[in-house]
Amino acid sequence: EKTAEQIASWEVDYVVITSVDRDDIFDGGASHYARVVRRIKELRPEMRLECLTPDFNGTSGLDGVAEVATSGLDVHAHNIETVERLQKHVRDRRAGYAESFGVLEHARVANPRVVTKTSIMLGLGEEANEVRQTMRDALSAGIEIFTLGQYLRPSKRHMPVARMLPPEEYEMFRQEGLDMGFKYVASGPLVRSSYKAGEVFIEAFLKERDEAAGRDEAVGH
Repeated sequence: EKTAEQIASWEVDYVVITSVDRDDIFDGGASHYARVVRRIKELRPEMRLECLTPDFNGTSGLDGVAEVATSGLDVHAHNIETVERLQKHVRDRRAGYAESFGVLEHARVANPRVVTKTSIMLGLGEEANEVRQTMRDALSAGIEIFTLGQYLRPSKRHMPVARMLPPEEYEMFRQEGLDMGFKYVASGPLVRSSYKAGEVFIEAFLKERDEAAGRDEAVGH
C-alpha cells in the first residue's frame, strides 16, 4: 500500500517496478507486484507501469505470471539475460531459456493487450548467430520489445568480460532486430533492460494501441 501510494504521488508518467527475487514466498512475490500495480492504477489510472519480474518460482500453471499480467500493468518484462548455450554459465541454474520465454508467452495468453519485453547482455562469449537466434526465439514468443547491452563485471567473483563490443555491432543488431519485426530495439554498450529511451517509444506505442482498441470497440457497437 505504501509503495503504491508513494509511486502514485510522483510527477512522472512511466514507472518500472522490480524487486529482488522472493524465493522465500510461495508465489515468488507475484501477489505483491499485482497488489502494487492495482493500487497505483486506482490512484493514477493514466500512469504507465512496467513490471520487470522474476519467474515467480515457476509456480504451477504460471499462476503468478497471469496474476501480474492481468493486474493492470502495461508492460511485462522478464529478462532472458543471454543466449541459450550460455544460460547455465551466466544465470542461476534454476532459471532456464525456455522457461523464461514461457513466462512472457503466458503473460500474453493471460492478457493479449500487455506488451512483453526482454533483454540480453553481450560480451559473455556469445556468437553473432546465437544472438540472432535468440532474437528470433523472442519474436516467436510474441515479444515486442528487445534490448541489448554490454556485460560489465561487477566484481572479481563474477564472470570476466569476454569481449567489449564496438558501437557499430550494437547498431547492427538494432537494425537487424527492427528488420525481423520487433516494435522497438534498444542496443548499445550502456543500454539496460529499462533503458529510458525505450520508454518514450513504449508510451507512444501503448497510446496507439489504446486508440486502436477504442476504434475497434466503436465499430463493434
